[in-house]
Amino acid sequence: MQNDTVKCGLSEQNDSRFIDTIEKEAYVWCETDWKHDDHEHSHQRSQLTFVEEGYQYFHIDQKIYIVPQHHVIWIPSGKAHRISSEARTVNLMVFLFKSVFADEFYRHIHIFTAPTVLKEMLLYASKWNQLTEKDEEQDVFFKAILKSLPNFCRESSFLEIPVPSDARLIPVCTYIDSNFKYSLNTADLAEKAQISVRSLQRIFKSETGITLQKYLQLVRILKSIELMDTGRYTLSQIAYKVGYQSLSAFTSSYYSIMKSKPKVKK
Repeated sequence: MQNDTVKCGLSEQNDSRFIDTIEKEAYVWCETDWKHDDHEHSHQRSQLTFVEEGYQYFHIDQKIYIVPQHHVIWIPSGKAHRISSEARTVNLMVFLFKSVFADEFYRHIHIFTAPTVLKEMLLYASKWNQLTEKDEEQDVFFKAILKSLPNFCRESSFLEIPVPSDARLIPVCTYIDSNFKYSLNTADLAEKAQISVRSLQRIFKSETGITLQKYLQLVRILKSIELMDTGRYTLSQIAYKVGYQSLSAFTSSYYSIMKSKPKVKK
């Protein structure tokens, strides 16, 4: 049984899988003020998403990735994912490829800043928005974009927040997510997990690959990106709101994760 929902040219089935009836090797789907749903889905095309405005969360394999403005994310074919965002406006360009080159790059998730050349190429490609008929120039142009991606992605520096599968750690993450402004009290967190402090630290690192302190830092930076997007606060105000005692400490922490300086959206 199939419903009438069509997203990016693909028809969605009730099991959150998509039917691909488009014969083209690749096409682009642009939308302003992107509307989100809250369920996981997959499709048999590799996906390159460019965040033209706002920011986007991608929930993939027990991790939450944030893709800021002017960044791209590459998602291999068949990889289940869910999207969400709290941004005021989200403008996305989604490129869908039926086949890719025989390179290890295309088998993994990548997030990186779109260099000026790539950004201009992606924006130029919007002239073919939602075009599903064959177009020779578009075919050649999209193949050039696809072929160049590994070179544009020299170093993938992005915000990736792991989500533990151990149920005992969920209350811990939930508490940190809500109280990120404050310093960690590992004894209180261990009590919430109903395990010892030593066990909490060991299990959390084993489950997520990072320490509790690192998790707190990632959450703070994620929240700062949300606040910067509103355009309502100065960087100093944002630094305080997410738990830093000084702008310099916040800037240093932000740069260590995002490899760029924080900037308030105007």
